[in-house]
Amino acid sequence: MSRLCPRLGRARCSGPAGPAPPLIGASPGMEELLRKAPPPAELRGAEFVRFYRALQPGPPRAELLTRLARDFGVEHGRVAEAASKVLQAREQRRELGALLQAEDRLRYYLNPQYRGLFQHLGRLEGGLRFLVELRADLMEGLANKAVEGPHVKEMNGILKNMLSEWFSTGFLNLERVTWQSPCEVLQKISDSEAVHPVRNWVDMKRRVGSYRRCYFFSHCAIPGEPLIVLHVALTSDISSNIQTIVKEVPPLETEDTEKITTAIFYSISLTQQGLQGVELGTHLIKRVVKELQKELPQIKVFSTLSPIPGFTKWLIGLLSSQTKEQGRNELFTESEWQEISQITGDSSTERLKELLNNSEWVRSEKLIQVLHPPLMRLCAWYLYGEKHRGYALNPVANFHLQNGSVLWRINWMGDTSPRGIGASCGMMVNYRYFLEETASNSALYLASKQVRASEQVLALVAQFQQNSKL
Repeated sequence: MSRLCPRLGRARCSGPAGPAPPLIGASPGMEELLRKAPPPAELRGAEFVRFYRALQPGPPRAELLTRLARDFGVEHGRVAEAASKVLQAREQRRELGALLQAEDRLRYYLNPQYRGLFQHLGRLEGGLRFLVELRADLMEGLANKAVEGPHVKEMNGILKNMLSEWFSTGFLNLERVTWQSPCEVLQKISDSEAVHPVRNWVDMKRRVGSYRRCYFFSHCAIPGEPLIVLHVALTSDISSNIQTIVKEVPPLETEDTEKITTAIFYSISLTQQGLQGVELGTHLIKRVVKELQKELPQIKVFSTLSPIPGFTKWLIGLLSSQTKEQGRNELFTESEWQEISQITGDSSTERLKELLNNSEWVRSEKLIQVLHPPLMRLCAWYLYGEKHRGYALNPVANFHLQNGSVLWRINWMGDTSPRGIGASCGMMVNYRYFLEETASNSALYLASKQVRASEQVLALVAQFQQNSKL
């Protein structure tokens, strides 16, 4: 989307200032900075921030993070020594105070030294923002293997836990976005939209206009900065396709509250990659529900209209493995496969996989019609039956089920955009929140890994089990 704000003429909607310029004069090298005053907690925090931001993204920062994780982690010799003193105190049956003191010393040495640095930085003005940026670099390095090893993974986990404490609900502010919000905020909301990209300023104006709500969390130490954003459509029923929500029309209609009975959560996007894994989305949905109940008490239905990322990839992988292992696929009934083969002109699965890969299948009305029943039941199984460590394999499903929602309805051609066709064969799903049941549903899912689902979904799952042999 253009970065020219229509309300401010030539004023540009931009994010925070870029990295600080390199240190003036003889900047200390990485070795000197890390050696200067061990443990790292004693380093001058502002100097560390300036030094880090002066490094080029990529290998230079990756090297510094690797050194920090490896050389300033837990002192294993001290841990072993402290642990032996705890055992000694127990064996000698020394007084309770001596044992507690020995255990406290062990806890101290179990903390990596860089944790002290992070705590020190978190107290600086702008320090929390910096730590979020640093973790984003760390996660990017882990993803592309620029930083590797157990020390780095441990540092990532410790920093995530620290950020989870600092970004707990008591420090978060709920803010609503309107067309009158600061241009910089509107730009950041637009740039961060990861589910349904904003096309232009008309599109953005609609998404914060009539029959729409947009909220975000900010932190008291980073005021006005969106951390995670939730878009809501106010409707009279549960939406089955995203086109009716994000279609490009001028938002001129005056809102009639009597038409509003349903709130559809259709997009939730994290704006700060360094906060991945920090539980913000669950708290945001709960806060927005309370806000909507206060503003529009007539709303009784709360539901999502969610994407199904990964379904197409899973389906293609399944087709490949079935063909490889059995010489034929068993995902379709015999009559379905005959029709598919006639349309594609190929009795093997190769042509179908090619059409699914490049999304060309949606150009054939006949293929859309014949694929409708099998893809619906396959998608139902993907969401309901495919597991990772006992929980839903699909990350969006797992998120909403953990929150206590019900797997409510699968929608054929719910998202006909290229992204929707490519990721999920155009299907979308509603997760419905029955407010009086969310706590019990969440507890059931987390403890017993049981998925609450509607009759529509369960019927599709039954069809899958009857017609597909996996």
